Amino acid sequence: MITGRPDARPRVAVSSCLLGELVRYNGGHSRDRFLTDALDPYVDWIRICPEMEAGLGTPRETLRLEAADDGPRLRTRATHVDLTDRMRALAAERAAALDVDGYVFKAKSPTCGIHGVPVYRADGTPADRRNRGLFAETIIAAHPLLPVEDEGRLHDALLRESFVERVFAHARLRALLAGDWRPRDLVAFHARHKMQLLAHDPLRYRQAGRVVAEAGVRPHEEVAAAYAALFREALASKATLGRNVNVLQHAMGMLALDPTRRADLAEVIESYRAGVVPLSVPTTLLRHHARGEAAEYVRDQTYFSPYPDDLRLRNHVPALG
Repeated sequence: MITGRPDARPRVAVSSCLLGELVRYNGGHSRDRFLTDALDPYVDWIRICPEMEAGLGTPRETLRLEAADDGPRLRTRATHVDLTDRMRALAAERAAALDVDGYVFKAKSPTCGIHGVPVYRADGTPADRRNRGLFAETIIAAHPLLPVEDEGRLHDALLRESFVERVFAHARLRALLAGDWRPRDLVAFHARHKMQLLAHDPLRYRQAGRVVAEAGVRPHEEVAAAYAALFREALASKATLGRNVNVLQHAMGMLALDPTRRADLAEVIESYRAGVVPLSVPTTLLRHHARGEAAEYVRDQTYFSPYPDDLRLRNHVPALG
């Protein structure tokens, strides 16, 4: 049986306050509606609150990062209790056991922020605002290819689309490699992801293909590790407008279309290139035209359905230049 089909359900770690849990310093939450309303039906959440797991309770004194000779220290804001070692130990324990396809962190948090977290001087003024939270830093260092974002950045349409695409791709890969896969299963998986990988990183796509070609002669675990690294690295590279156009044109060339439909589809692809229509327009038309046995290969490409259609992504018009 071939595992890792496109309906593999992602496991996503999340700062639990973003799902509405009352774990913030003030006893409240920071519920994010994209996570709780749009994404919730399609993923399994792994809820994490480092402060609660560290035994701080809620409500609690606020925390901040403070400058020190050996790097930022996590301290309570008013009483200056140093929680650095406790939080680092907790993060290391969590990182060692983490088996997820993505992570959504709480923005600006001194434990969970992944961008723009301030470090304060002794006089209370910010010394640097280019830091990560102490817990998030350990998680990301241990899992450098894991898709991570914070809820603030997920309000950006392009960042949201990229994050969700990577999460569902990681889930399909995890499902494949967790099963009793055979070389033919890896061949089929790689073939289904051809266009998606080409849109992100053609070089790593080709390198991954060479690993797949050796799946019958190299040790099983070695092949799995090599392919997984290349697959995740490829998806971590941004899909560009030009590469998307190349993939769309490649897919169109594989379909048996009459001249009128081919011309119409080519015009829509050029409209996407010109920044007039979003990617969802040419991909929807290509899916519509991929009918019949001859188009099965195109129809089954994860590029056209990288995540559930109900999430309504790919609807932003690409920025040019």
